Amino acid sequence: MSSQDAVLLKIENDIATLTLNRPDRMNALDGTMVSGLLTALDQIEAEMKNIGAVIVAGSGGTFMAGGDVKFFHQLGAMPANEAQPQIRAMIDRVHEVIARLVRLPCPVIASANGAVAGFGVSLLNACDMAIATRETVFTLAYCHIGTSPDGGATHSLVRLVGMKKAKEIALLGDRFDSAEALRLGLINQIVETADLEKSTCELAMRIASGPRAALAKTKALLNSAPERDLHGQLLAEAEAFAECAISPDFREGVRAFVEKRKPVFNSK
Repeated sequence: MSSQDAVLLKIENDIATLTLNRPDRMNALDGTMVSGLLTALDQIEAEMKNIGAVIVAGSGGTFMAGGDVKFFHQLGAMPANEAQPQIRAMIDRVHEVIARLVRLPCPVIASANGAVAGFGVSLLNACDMAIATRETVFTLAYCHIGTSPDGGATHSLVRLVGMKKAKEIALLGDRFDSAEALRLGLINQIVETADLEKSTCELAMRIASGPRAALAKTKALLNSAPERDLHGQLLAEAEAFAECAISPDFREGVRAFVEKRKPVFNSK
């Protein structure tokens, strides 16, 4: 399977849909999929001026069942001094995917069904919002194969669920359902399986029709907030607001409010 087959990309109606496409392996992450993700991100970044939202989904009824253990099993037969550089190179490329996904100026939505395991949890956490079905099952799972998490899971989980719960999820590797994921703040919405694609597209369209420059600044402010003190965050907010306040979208938003109509943003 080529990298273009392992990750499908569709850009339509100002929405980019990135589909993980190894259904026979429950979309487990391997080198081909990593290459596909990086290539898809290259295309998304090149088309960014025409994209208002990104959807990350899985094919075959599964979001992602973690890393492809076969890859690590093959490396297990190699001497440690040969295997470790290959593993590190793979992880570095995986982490590039997470970093670039988080840095995208537009909001990213995870559309999750089936299994969300291992790196699947890291990938979902890197998205700005997430929708899951009632049947979706989550597990960090790394402890079950004798390794520590990657993909930024230890960074995102602590911020999303708190230190004690993050340690429970990471150290025990227990499964939990979408109701618990919603309670913990890992996802934003639960829908029926038949409604997942429609609900995700509706959310993406709502976001894409919003004031994109302002939403990009809002996303950046929220992402940076945990690392700043209040004074630093107030300064960043002031700078962002001042830039937004001279934009066409701001003028349109104010005018629409006064005229008691729905604003039309992102006019070209």
